[in-house]
Amino acid sequence: MRRGILVGAAIGVSVLLGGAYVLRPAEVSPAAIRTSVEQSPELLNRAWSLPGAASYGRTLTWQANGSFCGPASIANLFRSIGEEETTEAKVLEGTGWCRLGFCWMGLTLDELAELAQAQTERKVTVLRNLNPDEFRRHLRASNDPSRRYIVNFSREAIFGAGVGHHSPIGGYLEAEDLVFVLDVNEDFKPWLVPREKLYSAVDTLDGDQKRGLLLIE
Repeated sequence: MRRGILVGAAIGVSVLLGGAYVLRPAEVSPAAIRTSVEQSPELLNRAWSLPGAASYGRTLTWQANGSFCGPASIANLFRSIGEEETTEAKVLEGTGWCRLGFCWMGLTLDELAELAQAQTERKVTVLRNLNPDEFRRHLRASNDPSRRYIVNFSREAIFGAGVGHHSPIGGYLEAEDLVFVLDVNEDFKPWLVPREKLYSAVDTLDGDQKRGLLLIE
């Protein structure tokens, strides 16, 4: 299973895209979003004031389609650190990824790292198989303005439906133990979630490897 599309007969309905039939993943209802994560204005306002989140200017460019969460995450992250490739098209330009405007089966964490590294001279590191303490250390580090993270997680583990997804991490409200996820899907928008719940969603398999974090510094 990869990011944008899950091939499995039980999870959705088939649609024709680019001449190939794929399955549309089960949708997460607005009610499930409201009850699964924290989006209160007071906490969101505090989260947007974190050093990393503030660099995004309280705005995100939403992913163009269900398979583009990876390119959209990189584009938003690059904008926050002053890189030139701040659109999905620019992130993908010249890389050979996601031809015809669609990332077939989505991008794995390693593929996303390769895509990011092709467009920046900054250091790009894949972080997977993290234990809970290591995960917490990286969340604390997400409040360092010199570091940016993208999290790869299973939506199903948080919302009860959906597939794998990429989004930037805006920071960590340590006192409340809440992680600020800058969800690039417009239907979800940014949200906060308990650290342990996000860890459980990251500590899942994508094919034969665990999901994880992408660090750009």
